[in-house]
Order: sequence, then C-alpha cells, then structure tokens
Amino acid sequence: MMRIALGADHAGVDLKAQVKGLLDRRRLEYEDFGPHTDASVDYPDYAAEVAHSVASRSCERGILICGSGIGMAIAANKVRGVRAAPITTPDAARMARRHNDANVLTLGARNLALDDALAIVEAFLAEPFDGGRHQRRVDKITAAERAAAVVSGVTRRRTATCEAPDAQFTKSEHVPDM
Repeated sequence: MMRIALGADHAGVDLKAQVKGLLDRRRLEYEDFGPHTDASVDYPDYAAEVAHSVASRSCERGILICGSGIGMAIAANKVRGVRAAPITTPDAARMARRHNDANVLTLGARNLALDDALAIVEAFLAEPFDGGRHQRRVDKITAAERAAAVVSGVTRRRTATCEAPDAQFTKSEHVPDM
C-alpha cells in the first residue's frame, strides 16, 4: 500500500485537511508532518521533513502545500532523490508522474479551487511512471545530483582568487553542507 508524506505551511493547512480526507476515503496511509494550525511557519522546515521521508523511502510519495506551491518545490528539490513538481492541472500531474517520475507534488492553496486541487492529487497518486526513454532522462537527473553531492562533499571550502596588477588576494569561506 502506498504511504504518503504530507506537509504544508500556514497557507496550506486547510487544503491539507481536505487532502487528508481524500486519502482517508481512498484508505491510503499517510504521515502528516504538520503544521496543525494556521500560525505562521517557515515552509522550508516542512518541505525538508516530507522530502527526507520520500528520499529515505519511508513514504513513497509526498504532497506539500503552501500559498503558491513554488517555495515548497524549491525547498524539497534540495534533497537528493526528490523530484518535486509544482502542479496546477491534473494533466500536468499525470505527465510529471509518467515522464519525470515526480515523487513529490506541490500545490498552491491560494491558486487552486478545492475541486481542482483534489483532482490533481488523484491524478498524481493514480499515475505510474512510464519508464523507457523517460528512465534514461531521470537517470541523468540522478547522475547530476550525485555529481553535485560529490563536489559538495569533497569541497568544504570555496576559494576565490582575485588578481589585480598591483596585488593578489585569496578569500576563503565556509560552504555549508546541504
């Protein structure tokens, strides 16, 4: 049975409750990473929780909801192995699954009517990945992630050198791990 990771920010709490109702009706398991009130929160915190849950495979897919869906997608895509897509139509949800193997759906609560949002969730959950020629492309995305991880894992410091006719200086700064 598919297990879904859910998260939102304050703008997405009400829509998240509606999505939970849909998942309950479909008898799908889910983990709600919060928040549980509409008090102001920082969306990257919830995006990280859901993304790590999907990347670790404790949940097969994730659904994140904020005002636009864009911030959540940007934040979730920082986690290796996550392919988050901000979706606005059921057809786009189907294509994100079929061609890109999107494993995290992001929704904009302020931009979608409830019926449209739930139709997008249904399409995202129902659609399989096509594989085939699309697998090759997803593999290239995965390879790019690995290459970036190797670079950030080996290079803990970033050094910039400036050479001017009269002087030379080197500036070194710490690069935080992702």
